[in-house]
Amino acid sequence: MTRTEAILVPLSAILAAMLVFGIFVATLGVNPLLVYGSIYKAAFGSWYSWQNTLVRASPLLLTGLCTAIPARAGIIVIGNEGAVVVGGLGAVVGGLATLSFPPFLSLTVMVLCAMLCGGLWIAFCVVLQHYRGVNAVISGLLLSYLAIALMNQLIEGPLRDPSSLNSPATYPLTPDHRLGYFSGTHIHHGLIFGIVACLAAWFLIQRTTFGFAMKVCGGNVRAAQLSGLPVGKLVAMAGFLGGASAGIAGMIEVAAVHGRANESLNAGYGYVGILVAFLARQSPLGVILISLLMGGLLASGGMLQRAHDLPDATIAVLEGILFLFILLSDTLYGRFRFPWVRSGETKADAVAV
Repeated sequence: MTRTEAILVPLSAILAAMLVFGIFVATLGVNPLLVYGSIYKAAFGSWYSWQNTLVRASPLLLTGLCTAIPARAGIIVIGNEGAVVVGGLGAVVGGLATLSFPPFLSLTVMVLCAMLCGGLWIAFCVVLQHYRGVNAVISGLLLSYLAIALMNQLIEGPLRDPSSLNSPATYPLTPDHRLGYFSGTHIHHGLIFGIVACLAAWFLIQRTTFGFAMKVCGGNVRAAQLSGLPVGKLVAMAGFLGGASAGIAGMIEVAAVHGRANESLNAGYGYVGILVAFLARQSPLGVILISLLMGGLLASGGMLQRAHDLPDATIAVLEGILFLFILLSDTLYGRFRFPWVRSGETKADAVAV
């Protein structure tokens, strides 16, 4: 795969998905151009729109890494939603247990608990595949349902706040033990966690021996084993790091958005994170850009309802079409030759970002 293919193929897939979505919208009696105009206006048309987009992009930065990091080690993970949920539960338990601590120390405990819970959740999927041959895609998806069931059991049982009558939830965190907001905006500080995590993941993958060893495992497991690399430990660590990222996303939802754990933890950010990772071609830097675009899509659902009388789920239809075309586009790599591409350009050049 050349650098040119790495750009043109995903771009073509996105354009084709937009065309199909436009046809779908047209069958509903709505002008597709007006729909895309409304999406742009709701996502990026004003500073208020940008704030909504950035708020929704914050967890996507982290859930995208949950798939992107293990993929570099050759493991496809889609259990992101489960890692978000258990990360949020771990964070709220850690936060409630340390309410008497100084806020900074309590938040640190919440982050560590979220990373540990989310990391172990995904690492378990990866270890099952490597050592027992259980497909990580299937186990991750099933474990997500288990995580949701565990959340429902806890927020309706041992952790339930008696004052949460019609909407079961845990006891709330105090305002001092929550993440704050940037001055004059409703953008919370969780955005910093996401950006820092993406930059750290890029550095780890591209500039460290661990990252190089992980990519060798992803490229050819047999060659990695013959080279003496500890493949099992490498893939387990990749899974842990990916899960830890998604766990932090759960912590952000608890500490910045809701102030407690409730059924809103299962908001679908984990599933959208899978699409983010595939659109970004598993690049941590690409995750930043794609998260921004997907955050804009999520922020535009209400606008489509008000302006065009379309259901809020219309955006989910667009996401599904995008995911389908991105998967189909994988079959196109290596099928085209571009006269302006240097003959020596390799796959390594394409993934250098």
